[in-house]
Amino acid sequence: MALVLYGTLGCHLCDVAEAMLLRVLTVSPVDVYLQDIADDPVLVEQYGVRIPVIYNEDNGQQLDWPFDEIQLQRWLQEQLLPSLSNQE
Repeated sequence: MALVLYGTLGCHLCDVAEAMLLRVLTVSPVDVYLQDIADDPVLVEQYGVRIPVIYNEDNGQQLDWPFDEIQLQRWLQEQLLPSLSNQE
């Protein structure tokens, strides 16, 4: 699974979300990409008032701020379930 964390420099909440995501994903087989929205007007339009947003590239599901670590863990488990079923 590949996740994109949409945010921008100087966004305190984005830093919090990144740290939380990295803590939660210590044992999961997930690629995480950080995407700064500031350089892309389309991304600013789409995510400007919603960041930080975690986006699952595999299925298009998104988790918008605000979320806490428990909500993030639950969302990630939901995202991983289809992937794990396909590996069996």
